[in-house]
Amino acid sequence: MWKLTSRFRPHINSNSWLIRHFSSGDATGLYGFDHLKTAKGFQRFVADAIERSGELVSYISGMPSSPDIIKAMDEISDTVCCVVDSAELCRQTHPDREFVEAAHKAAIDMNDYLHQLNTNQTLYAAVRKAEQDSNLLTEEASRTAHHLRMDFERGGIHLSPEKLDKVNNLTTNIFQLCSEFSGNIADDPGHVDIFPVSRVPRHLHHLLTPVYGGSPRGYKGSAHASKHRGFRIPTDQRTLSSILQWTSDEEVRKMVYVEGNSVPHANHGVLEKLIASRHELALMMGCNSYADFMVEPNLAKSPKVVTSFLQELSRTVKPKADQEFIAIRDFKREKCGDKSAELEPWDETYYTSMMKSSVNDVDTSVVASYFPLPQCIEGLKVLVESLFGATFHTVPLAPGESWHPDVIKMSLHHPDEGDLGYLYLDLYSRKGKYPGCASFAIKGGRKISDTEYQLPVLALVCNFSRASDSSVVKLNHSEVEVLFHEFGHALHSLLSRTDYQHFSGTRVALDLAEMPSNLFEYYAWDYRLLKRFARHHSTGETIPEKLVKSLQGARNMFAATEMQRQVFYALIDQMLFGEQPETPRDVSKLVAELKREHTSWNHVEGTHWHIRFSHLLNYGAGYYSYIYAKCFASTIWQSVCEEDPLSLSTGTLLREKFFKHGGAKDPAELLKDLAGKEIISVHGEGIVPAF
Repeated sequence: MWKLTSRFRPHINSNSWLIRHFSSGDATGLYGFDHLKTAKGFQRFVADAIERSGELVSYISGMPSSPDIIKAMDEISDTVCCVVDSAELCRQTHPDREFVEAAHKAAIDMNDYLHQLNTNQTLYAAVRKAEQDSNLLTEEASRTAHHLRMDFERGGIHLSPEKLDKVNNLTTNIFQLCSEFSGNIADDPGHVDIFPVSRVPRHLHHLLTPVYGGSPRGYKGSAHASKHRGFRIPTDQRTLSSILQWTSDEEVRKMVYVEGNSVPHANHGVLEKLIASRHELALMMGCNSYADFMVEPNLAKSPKVVTSFLQELSRTVKPKADQEFIAIRDFKREKCGDKSAELEPWDETYYTSMMKSSVNDVDTSVVASYFPLPQCIEGLKVLVESLFGATFHTVPLAPGESWHPDVIKMSLHHPDEGDLGYLYLDLYSRKGKYPGCASFAIKGGRKISDTEYQLPVLALVCNFSRASDSSVVKLNHSEVEVLFHEFGHALHSLLSRTDYQHFSGTRVALDLAEMPSNLFEYYAWDYRLLKRFARHHSTGETIPEKLVKSLQGARNMFAATEMQRQVFYALIDQMLFGEQPETPRDVSKLVAELKREHTSWNHVEGTHWHIRFSHLLNYGAGYYSYIYAKCFASTIWQSVCEEDPLSLSTGTLLREKFFKHGGAKDPAELLKDLAGKEIISVHGEGIVPAF
């Protein structure tokens, strides 16, 4: 029923007993919780949460009225998630190792307690009673009761004690395997040594470590290459992407690509164990596969629906993707002067970037000069004021509330409704910090009484870095798009007004969760918004409309190739966690076959890209939801937003028909209410996006 939260689908948290700990004036603790003035405070945080939850369990054991059961159950969830979510944010972002370790210990302790809650037969009986008394409940309370009961059963509470113990052991094992998989990626990113330094573009030198002597792998020049100064190139995702985009030396690109897509080797065994454990868990739960188990609660309902949708989409985009492949291959042949040159996977980023720049006259450094980070934050302010009539402004941080000097705190304020919620911004890269971009929950919205509402609080975390020659953080346009993507997640939580935190904000069906973030990406491309905040960092000049049109042209150049890639990723996910053959299969061979069948690109023998595909952990059998989200967002943008994207009427429609409901309404009904019944298509027992 209660699970450790995912940063991609933040569980919403906190409760009435903790509200007094959240202050904005006096000295306080991390995130405003008095418990967290020191790292050791996590111990008290955990203990108090368990104590309060125990009180609520005792209260529910007396079988109060069904509405009171649901309210108390929601408070338990709120109490537990508060600690789990705060610990997760701390683990990922806090620079103090003592805090990180204390947060990790808190997460483990709460996970142990969650097992007790998830196997509590008294709570399960109370929830079943409440669901049966649905006539006594509001529509949202009735939906909450149903989902709580289903969550209990998905945890195995209805099984025999022996089977339930086995399910709990499998769940723990899966959690440990996921941690091991992600830990291996961080600990073993791989590297190649390149000699001499001239083979790597100068503007990337700051990402690399100098090396001297040794074997000049891949260097075909002087026999005395060992005297040259070289670079050790780590093949983590960020550095790998930069090298593939900017390095003209094909041999360097190939070496980096092969290494980056071949490590960490240890994850071969980890992934095989993860697939087996998840499959065993699914069988214990009466499902044919882990994909069956994961997809059933969502819009798609069945892996067969998902796979059919993905295969149809693959057939649809293939002709255009093949044309794009030929265009890239011909461009390479022209540039390298070899009419027989073949196009390889390590060429894609380099040549497509060059084609986008040459065809559309786009210079990425010029584009970035119009997007200094402070101006981009102004763009978020303009957006919420135009759409929702709300202001997004900085508020003071209480002593002890922040975890780093770079962090700022923003309030979303409506002139008639008051504060709607709070958002911490932690946007700059630093050593030891979570390497990507994500929204992390701290508190979620819920109705406490007829006169009091608990406001949502969350953190938006990114990793934007200063250029080596500038103190101004300037974003390339893809980073602007990422910022707006994550802000879409944040708004989903901030604008939600559900009675229960169980459905607050992003706590929706998996295949709907990414829709708001994908929708808000469109604003990062629309000149009607960009002209109101994108200004040159030194001259103050507004970004030219011609430049934005060039960006838009570059965006659409390889759309089929990108969609083909996403379909390939989603099919890997479905196949790995689908029904399993009697004898274990060769996962690398399966991935290679899927790539050949569903993309226009070669598979490079000896590479194993899937062993660093971390979405297999958080979105096991659910990666298809990204494609669902893109399709839904495209339809909503065209039917609801595109004509007048910054009007209050557009914002009111988005808020009233979608955002405020969180997951408290049926996801298909939410989509149809917002964009009309044409947005979805019934496919067998499930629902797919219309395209």
